[in-house]
Amino acid sequence: MREVFENRRRVQFLRLIALLAVIALGLALRRFGYAADLPFIVVKYGGSALWGAMVYLLVAPFVARSRPAAIALTALFIAISVELFRLYHTPWLDAFRLTTAGALLLGRVFSLWNMLAYAIGIAAACAFDPARRTALRPR
Repeated sequence: MREVFENRRRVQFLRLIALLAVIALGLALRRFGYAADLPFIVVKYGGSALWGAMVYLLVAPFVARSRPAAIALTALFIAISVELFRLYHTPWLDAFRLTTAGALLLGRVFSLWNMLAYAIGIAAACAFDPARRTALRPR
């Protein structure tokens, strides 16, 4: 039983490290991507894919006992909901979206392509989830 708790704690710690790395990569990509002469598609949709991976890693601790596929579906639902929320406009919400925090959290413009990028990022996070590897490891 102790081994199970240690394994869960290890998985959550690895997810936290991955979350911090994804956030750092996403911020660096948005800040320095164009200066590093990366193509627009890499900066724009790479950032969106990293945002999707971040959502997966944020959802994972709250549904820690769920399978990675269930976490991925929950994260995809949240990511698509946030994207659809961009279609809703009020003056105060649009003012918040113009701030850096608003742009990073909610985005500014609705895009179907972002949903695809989110799905790719979530799928990648799911594929590399440490919980998958421990579940697949022979005992």
